[in-house]
Amino acid sequence: MKAAVIESVGRAVVTEVPDPTPGPRDVVVEVAACGICGTDLHILQGEFAPKLPIVPGHEFAGQVVGIGSRVTEVAVGDQVAVDPSLYCYECRFCRDGHNNMCERWAAIGVTTAGGAAQYAVAPVANCVKLPEHVHPQDAALIEPLSCAVRGYDILNSRLGAHVLIYGSGTMGLMMLELAKRTGAASVDMVDINPARLETAKLLGVSGAAAGADELDRPQGWEIVIDATGNAAAIQDGLGRVAKAGTYLQFGVADYATRVTIDPYRIYNQEITITGSMAVLHSYERAAELFANGVLNPDVFISDRIALENYPQALEQFAAGVGRKIVVTP
Repeated sequence: MKAAVIESVGRAVVTEVPDPTPGPRDVVVEVAACGICGTDLHILQGEFAPKLPIVPGHEFAGQVVGIGSRVTEVAVGDQVAVDPSLYCYECRFCRDGHNNMCERWAAIGVTTAGGAAQYAVAPVANCVKLPEHVHPQDAALIEPLSCAVRGYDILNSRLGAHVLIYGSGTMGLMMLELAKRTGAASVDMVDINPARLETAKLLGVSGAAAGADELDRPQGWEIVIDATGNAAAIQDGLGRVAKAGTYLQFGVADYATRVTIDPYRIYNQEITITGSMAVLHSYERAAELFANGVLNPDVFISDRIALENYPQALEQFAAGVGRKIVVTP
């Protein structure tokens, strides 16, 4: 079969690889679409995957075309979206319900072959059947949405909060859509990319600007979310949190990123600083939200690029052109 392969640091190619073979509790999915995200760039840069080469792609959906001998939950022909998370269920964090902190954490498309291919194999427990009205070509959005749902689980925000989001890429826009549905009084966005801010305006953001000073909220925001991983944005966002407010580090920064905090202000103003890592008990809820129309795929997916052009799709994503880019085998 044809697959994208990150062969070495900085090098991605499309080549022929062996067809996947399911284990007793696995299914084989014919991939309809696979999203590209920042994690794929980190893998390309040699930061995330434990070893290369690897077939990337942890955001994918498609049709079941093969099942293992002990699979009864799905059948050939079912349309499914795939939660890429692979946990050991044995370490102290898994036993404590914090599976995303698993000491043996792994993921389809990061530590094992993923969905940037014609076919992918996944445990049946990771497959969520899609209703008939949901197109698998759009359902690659469910995985990033499940990360956003996890972020809102962490926030546990009150009704009527004023929210500031840094970054109006795919993840920032998803956080915007969830903020609107969790009772935010207002949602403002900061981004230096005017085209992306226009999409935020289309989705009904309260205020959109290249810098928070333009938004006229000197008292700050009760919730500040960084969806960029950019040091300058993070530093600015930390200073915009209102008294008794919460800052969420949602964007993935590289390992070398450093910012400065003000411990006295954190103490004196009872500011909470927290993070959100990937998916935790949120994938099925995201699938239901998606099926109920929480996101408009025509707005969120800006580019559908053939698998043969995977390296070029990575380059476009790295350049910040478009919104969600999906590859289609």
